[in-house]
Amino acid sequence: MSARAPDVTVVIAVYNTMPYLTRSLASVLTQSIGVERLELIAVNDGSTDDGPAELERWAARYPGVVTVLHQENSGSPAGPSNRALALAAGRYVFFLGADDHLGTEALERLVGTADELDADIVLGRMVGAGGRVVNQDIYKPGNRDDITLVNSALPWALSNTKLFRRSMLEEHGIRYPEELRSYSDQPFTLRAVLAARRIAVRTDYEFYYAVRRNDSSNLTYGRPLSGMLHDAAILMDTAADLITDPAARHRVLSRNFAWELGKLLGERFLMTTAEEQHLVVQGVRKLADAYLTDEIRAGLKVHQRVPLSLAQFGSVADVAAAARHYLAHGLSPVVVDGERSYVAFPGFRDPERRFPDQWFDATGQLRRPAHQESPARVARGLSTDGRPTLVISWHGRISGPARPDGPAPRLLVGDRPATTEIHDDRVRAEIPLADLVTGDRRRRRNRLQFVGSVNGETFSYDVTATETGRARRLLYRRGLVYYLISAMPDSQGRLGVTVLPITLRRVAGRLRSKLLPGRR
Repeated sequence: MSARAPDVTVVIAVYNTMPYLTRSLASVLTQSIGVERLELIAVNDGSTDDGPAELERWAARYPGVVTVLHQENSGSPAGPSNRALALAAGRYVFFLGADDHLGTEALERLVGTADELDADIVLGRMVGAGGRVVNQDIYKPGNRDDITLVNSALPWALSNTKLFRRSMLEEHGIRYPEELRSYSDQPFTLRAVLAARRIAVRTDYEFYYAVRRNDSSNLTYGRPLSGMLHDAAILMDTAADLITDPAARHRVLSRNFAWELGKLLGERFLMTTAEEQHLVVQGVRKLADAYLTDEIRAGLKVHQRVPLSLAQFGSVADVAAAARHYLAHGLSPVVVDGERSYVAFPGFRDPERRFPDQWFDATGQLRRPAHQESPARVARGLSTDGRPTLVISWHGRISGPARPDGPAPRLLVGDRPATTEIHDDRVRAEIPLADLVTGDRRRRRNRLQFVGSVNGETFSYDVTATETGRARRLLYRRGLVYYLISAMPDSQGRLGVTVLPITLRRVAGRLRSKLLPGRR
């Protein structure tokens, strides 16, 4: 390695990420900050694709800038990241996923912000690419110079894709827990957040592009739920041990129950073995007994609260029944009792089960002019004139007559209305693929919202889904241009349609970058 002192060290843990790795490396080594102010340390974690050779090609092209380490597969990014940290010389460290890439000015802007504010951590706005959707709550308020776990959405943004002051990491001995196969970046980031004097967020530039891989591969794919539960338990124990501020602890643990544990009790729970289901319910019960306060429970959405409460006080069969119900019926049927609205999940007001009504209370979610009651389904279809369409359908309740002088309830795709029909409580909308591909030839994501007016009150809500099946990726041709149309939910279930033009120039460029790596 060079004896110079770079401003920033970029760390990349690499495991079978070709061809995405090429763009990831190029995005670092073409940064506006200049290669003289950065170093890149890439650790090949036992890749079996062309990644190791690709790393060596870039190292040969940028001697003294790119360092490549090779090791046997460790099973997670934790070990490779720690090994790279031990060699890092930059004033700051940035962790980049090997299938993701940076905006050209990302590092210059991040380092400039950290130096200007004397900040120990800087978050730059992350956006999705290739159909991936990234939660934007942390960025919605705009640029902020001093955020915390209490005054921002930081508890829901604990990935390691941030700029960290390296002296802070060394002073506090902050490293990745190598016993975790999943979630290892969260304890690392949490320790850094608690040690940081100042944390800033910048939203006026697209710093980081998080890529959805075509093979949908990741470290947790196919992993037993009990293994993910083990790692989630370490997350929660770490948060409970380290966070002394009750409000901050409440928010981080709320995130863990809603996201990490909530994901274990849905569709994947139904697909695993009876033995695995028993282990998961036992583990969730133990964590709920330790950390699920009445305040946290009340703050959860009803479809999160019910399965967690059933795991704590009910049986495996109760949890499975709730999961099957939500997949089939969503937040339906609704029982209105006075001022309260309840979702009648299995076990609701069952005299033999005696579960509290509060578990099923969805008043805050449902007392609106209109609401969605079941996950949306997405299918291919044909319009009456034979044009290919996307068909979006769901059960939704509208509490009152449409306002005569207001907009009729309809689905908006971005800012365009779709043909929408409502029969009883069933909403069905058709989106011609030709309409989706009009306009410029840039990737864009169309947000799906249901809007209208009832009882003199306008309403709108994001259409949500759990999965989109065979319709998640469609290929459509218009003239000489092909378009990849993807209908997928984001991390919060909000459904969107992404349109990606596939031009001959784009295809040729990808082939050129693959055949001639490092050429600009």
